[in-house]
Parts: sequence; C-alpha cells; structure tokens
Amino acid sequence: MTPKSAMQSASISTHADVRLDVWLWAARFFKTRALAKQAVEHGRVSIDGQARKPSAPVHVGVSLRIERDADVFAVEVLALSTQRGPASVAQTLYRENEASRAAREAVRVQRRAEAAGYRPPAGKPDKRARRLIRALGDIDAQ
Repeated sequence: MTPKSAMQSASISTHADVRLDVWLWAARFFKTRALAKQAVEHGRVSIDGQARKPSAPVHVGVSLRIERDADVFAVEVLALSTQRGPASVAQTLYRENEASRAAREAVRVQRRAEAAGYRPPAGKPDKRARRLIRALGDIDAQ
C-alpha cells in the first residue's frame, strides 16, 4: 500500500460521527466548508427529510437531500470523512439514487436546450440601440 493510499483510507471511517458541513465539503458537494455551512443554514440540505444545523452529526446509512444551484441530489451516506481528498475517493462516500440522477439529467438537458436558443449579439449595440436599451431600463425602474 502506498503512503498516499494509506492516508486516503485512513481519512474514511464508518464508525464515528462527522459534522454535516464537514461531510458535505469532504464529499465535494461544496467547494468550501463555509459554502456548505451556508447551504445547510438556508435549508438547502436535509437529513432524512428534516432540516438540520451545520453541526448535526451524519451517520452511515442516512439519506441526504442536497440542493446546489439548479441540481438536486438525493444520496445515501456510505462512509464518513473529515478530510477532503480526490474526487475518486469522495465518490465512495455516498451513493446517489437512480431517480435523482435521472431528474438531474433531465434538468441538464432542458437547460442545454434553453441555452441553445439564446444567441448573443454579433457586436456592441450602436447609439440607437443603446438609447432603446436605456429607455427599456427606465420602464423597469418605475
């Protein structure tokens, strides 16, 4: 066993409890622990259908519902970790439901189709177009 793989396996355990925000960060759902904490505080993460605090303990076997931007993940916790490692290790910490995966794929396809219909302008607006844009902006302000 190489020293690096020994370190990775040492950071994953199945016995102790881990804080919710730390686990979300270690499982790479959020880039920073502060973002994970903020998502939990705003009710975007629930444990077994109940909103919790960032310090709530996560156990092996619980189900989590995680909202991140437009994506919604429904996952089951398989292992616990307090250290953020490579994505390959992070993916072993949880298992996503097939229904959740299919729903995320459908939303992704829909977003891609909506984005395909948008065409950015060829260049900067001319003087007349800028005046029209400013005029439309004034309507929204009232």
